[in-house]
Amino acid sequence: MADRPAGYQQFLAELKRRRVFRVMAVYGIVGFAIIEVADAVFPRMALPDWSVTLVVWLALLGFPIALVLAWALELTPEGVRPTAGAAPGELTEIIASPAWKRWSAAILALVGVAALLAGAWYAGRQSAPTAGADPATSRASASIAVLPFADMSPKNDQEYFSDGISEELLNLLAKIPGLQVAARTSSFSFKDQNLEIREIAERLDVAHVLEGSVRKDDDQVRITAQLIRADDGFHVWSETWERMLDDIFAIQDEIAADVAGQLKVTLLGAAPTGQATDPAAYTLFLQARHLGRQRTADGVEQSDALYRQALGIDSSYAAAWAGLASNYFYRADIGLVPVEVGFPMAREAANRALVIDPEYAPAYATLGRIVSNYELDLDAAARHLERALALEPTNTEILHDAGHMAEHLGRVEEAIALSAYEVARDPVNPRAHAGLGYKYLSAERWDDAITSLRTALSLSPGRISAHLAIGSALLQKGEPQAALAEVQQESLESFRLGGLALAYHALGRADESDAALGELIEKYEQSRAYNIAYVLAFRGETDRAFQWLDRAAQAKSPDLPIIPVQPEFASIHNDPRWLPFLESIGKSPEQLAAIEFEVRLPQ
Repeated sequence: MADRPAGYQQFLAELKRRRVFRVMAVYGIVGFAIIEVADAVFPRMALPDWSVTLVVWLALLGFPIALVLAWALELTPEGVRPTAGAAPGELTEIIASPAWKRWSAAILALVGVAALLAGAWYAGRQSAPTAGADPATSRASASIAVLPFADMSPKNDQEYFSDGISEELLNLLAKIPGLQVAARTSSFSFKDQNLEIREIAERLDVAHVLEGSVRKDDDQVRITAQLIRADDGFHVWSETWERMLDDIFAIQDEIAADVAGQLKVTLLGAAPTGQATDPAAYTLFLQARHLGRQRTADGVEQSDALYRQALGIDSSYAAAWAGLASNYFYRADIGLVPVEVGFPMAREAANRALVIDPEYAPAYATLGRIVSNYELDLDAAARHLERALALEPTNTEILHDAGHMAEHLGRVEEAIALSAYEVARDPVNPRAHAGLGYKYLSAERWDDAITSLRTALSLSPGRISAHLAIGSALLQKGEPQAALAEVQQESLESFRLGGLALAYHALGRADESDAALGELIEKYEQSRAYNIAYVLAFRGETDRAFQWLDRAAQAKSPDLPIIPVQPEFASIHNDPRWLPFLESIGKSPEQLAAIEFEVRLPQ
């Protein structure tokens, strides 16, 4: 009795004799391999995320079944049959064998089980939603921000090129159905801030971040891209390309396709690809866009010249024509060139872009702004914007324009919804917050307007018209002293003078109001007839207000579309001349109500 092996030793020996350890090892290794293959292959076969999870659960559930079958059955030359009992002394012989023979099968089994569990953990982590995310949105696998790639060029003088590559990648990814991509303005706002990936991702409400670097040396380009999971900083994927500049468009397409595959996004058809052009024209285009966005007189002028150089190389470059149209529109809109010169040039350039590429959405959006602000044809403008949104329904810049269109049509609640969506998608874009603030002004929600406009100023101090708009809201609230302090900070002189005339009038300081209005008229009577008109309306000088409105209409002031909801005109709404004037510019309530314009917010 004393020499009889312990019960647990007999049990382990029986497990070895029945080859249970071997089954555990083989099952674990094979199961691990199957899970890894499913995790890598299923997304590329457009199978849903839950299909990988199903494989994991089947592998885990099959494990105990395999062990029971291994214990109960054995494979013999006569076929599968119940496992026979142990021969006398067989278990004792196994127990008495050397340690390496006794435990080798058990160790191998533990390795197999560890492999199975590791595969299950990894695949489950890849397909599971991020903690705190809404599972219905699959946020962990379907949201991304593209940060501006670092310029690693020898002279560190290719920032426009590295930023441009980043933006082109963002635009390609934004075209993938089911993938939520943070807007450019918000993603690029973190440039040079040295923030952790997790913090950036939290502020942009995304689960993944794409970052990288670009090194350009003459015609040699080296691009490194890496996809990072935000919650733990894990590098999901990285790649480096060293090519000639001629291959830049192929590289962009490869990166977009690889990112989509890594994020397991179901593509409705092939992955989108960018439009290729001459590499020299592309480089000039990126530089022109970079300068144009500075929105300075010199920057826009240099941008125009670079766009023309690009078109001199490739006259069929639709994006360059659209960029030129946007520049012409901006210069006419703020008075750098006469409206009768700038707006027709913008229209011609936008039309050239659409002749080349009838599905280039930004060109339709620019046409919508031109037709609305210069030609006052809101029906045609609505058609252009609807077409732009049909082509790119998640483009926040086009949605911004759609919000303005809804406001111009007097559909203020719809305009607020569009601007609120833009803010949600582009949370650190000052233009988005300012746009929402203007919509709140139109809705007479003064406190909400002030909050949104102050957010815009916190993101972009000195933003043109923001202080004037806050001052307007404060005047409507009956706080003229606070309004005066606000408009004194307005950076654009013509807006500041108009705001001072309003605030001084509300404070009863008539001489100072007259002085500010007189200076506004003296300096800006050609370009700011609309502003002069609403100052006069606010001051109760109705006859003079209508005189200046007529001058604004004759000059085709780009500010006229907002007139039905401009709060400073409220005092003349009951004048018998008001409705006829609105009708003369196509803005009467009946005319606006007859215009069909429907925008569905992206899901």
